[in-house]
Amino acid sequence: MRGSIRNHGGSCPRGDSPSPATLRVSASPRRRGEAKENVPRLPPARKLSYLGLASAFLRVTGLRRLLFLNGIKAFEAAARTGSFAAAGIELNVSAAAVSRMVHLLEERLGVALFERKANKLVLTQAGRAYQSGLTPIFDALASLTAQVTAPASVRVLTIGVGHTFAMRWLIPRLSEFRSEEPDIEVRFTTGGAEVPFGEDWSCGIKLGTGDWPGLVAEPLFAGDLTPVCVPRLASGLKRPADLKGPGLIRVTHSPEDWPIWLKAAGVTRINARGPEFQFYGQALQAAADGLGIAMGIRPYIDDDLAAGRLVAPFDLSVPKGMRWYLLYRSFQTEQRDFAAFRRWIMRAAAEPAARPRRSGRALRN
Repeated sequence: MRGSIRNHGGSCPRGDSPSPATLRVSASPRRRGEAKENVPRLPPARKLSYLGLASAFLRVTGLRRLLFLNGIKAFEAAARTGSFAAAGIELNVSAAAVSRMVHLLEERLGVALFERKANKLVLTQAGRAYQSGLTPIFDALASLTAQVTAPASVRVLTIGVGHTFAMRWLIPRLSEFRSEEPDIEVRFTTGGAEVPFGEDWSCGIKLGTGDWPGLVAEPLFAGDLTPVCVPRLASGLKRPADLKGPGLIRVTHSPEDWPIWLKAAGVTRINARGPEFQFYGQALQAAADGLGIAMGIRPYIDDDLAAGRLVAPFDLSVPKGMRWYLLYRSFQTEQRDFAAFRRWIMRAAAEPAARPRRSGRALRN
């Protein structure tokens, strides 16, 4: 039984589409005597993507309802961005137009999707459920469209990653992935802890606690902390108490690193007051140039320790309380290029770091 579309607002000129308000969907009534047992049922439950579930439902029932797509797009954008104004900018319409389309959608669905408060939109329970299903569907549609419209010879993987992670761990190993998948073009885009997950990203790599709503987060590395410096400076460090505040290099966005490590080392009277840099990569480069002692974090320091450019004066490594994660949307697992990259990076992250060169001093206060 397939639904039919009727135009209750009169005929439309050839080539024109009836307005959403004039479209109605009706299904032919069941004939008298028709057995209820003939009503089609969905296949046995199994794990399906949003798109897979929708396709299965439409195949089995043969019923396709006419959806108010403009209203659905307006609602999803407003729910994701948090305002009608931001959704209007994204959709290239006015905030009033977004509000009107969402209101029409609520009327058609018969449920309220937003609680409209002063200068604030709050999703209702129904709105949260609807948005949580819609966003992955739109993401999957955008990804599918990009694949279909891309030249057949072009396979692109876009990775959102911070500059330091890319320079200190990912790029030095990327030739291994390229040797396995020479036909995949890898593109880097600006990532990092404060950068939201991009709509055009195949995946991202971030440091955090693993809580990114709407994304799959698979752990790669523990963010362990240990001081590092050049061998010349390490020779004068017999115990953590030998550290001097002015020589301890700091990172602007991670002021807690030195206090965490010094507390674990049992040293409470030292405050890091050395040169301050915005990024870990800058701080580690300063340490490699002999400017002072930097707080190293895995995996940024792995290659420098293995090569002897930097050494770890003490054997104490302290958890930062965060890990590095590979982030992606659930539907990406069905994309072969991302699946290949995921297999490779999980394998590369699991490989033990090369044994670091240490100064040979055990930890003593």
